[in-house]
Formats: sequence, structure tokens, C-alpha cells
Amino acid sequence: MKLDARDLALVRLLETDSRLPTSTLAKRLGVSRTTVQTRIDRLVAAEVIAGFTIRLGKPLESRIVRGHVLVTAAPKAARHIEASLRTMPQVEALHSVSGPFDMIVQVAAASIEELDQVLDDIGLIDGVERTTSSIILSTRIRR
Repeated sequence: MKLDARDLALVRLLETDSRLPTSTLAKRLGVSRTTVQTRIDRLVAAEVIAGFTIRLGKPLESRIVRGHVLVTAAPKAARHIEASLRTMPQVEALHSVSGPFDMIVQVAAASIEELDQVLDDIGLIDGVERTTSSIILSTRIRR
């Protein structure tokens, strides 16, 4: 699907606030509400937009303990590790990376104790050779 300048502008507006009403989006883009809705529907159907979500506010966000786990995997163990991580609700994201580590796992827990258990569980997955973890103290920029 080829995106034009209006499609890109619409996507940027929705990235900033996915709850903006179509009337507001239409005003900012200089088109009708019907045009905006048609474009959104087309972008969703083409999987340019995969979903709409929320960002947690400070009162709830500040109670979540997040961390990054850098994983060194045994040869040919990546698929098994990924399958195991998919079953863990605390895993928010898994990135395959270059460099001295094979994966970066972003985890979120309700407490330090829960995070500690998650880190232990990741280290026990067959094929995980080594982990290095860091707790996220604060997030300075989030887009």
C-alpha cells in the first residue's frame, strides 16, 4: 500500500493520541470526517495500523517495576526461548539484537519480588546460557 502525505500525517496524529475524534483529525488535516474514517479503515485493513492502545498515567505507571534482560542463547535455542517467553505475562517485548547478546527482553512486574522471580524464570529456560539484567529507574522520553 502506498501512503501519501495525508496518510502519514494521520498516522502521526494517531500515534500522538489515538483517541482524537475524527472531527478533530479532519480539522487538523483539512479534510472531511468521512475522509478521515475511510483512511483509518483503509490503513487498518492494510495493516499499516495494527491497533489502538493507551499509555498508562503516572499514578499506575509508577507502581510497575520494569527491567531489561539481556540474554545470551545457546546455538539454535532462540525459537525455544521465544516460545517460553511468550507464556510469561510479565514479558512486554522481546528484541533480537546484534552484539554480545542475542536478545533483549523487556519485563514488567508488580513488585521487586515478582521481578526477581521473573528474572530467575528466564534464567532457567533451556537454552539460556547467561542473562544480565537492569531495572529501569525512570523513563525520560517515551513516544
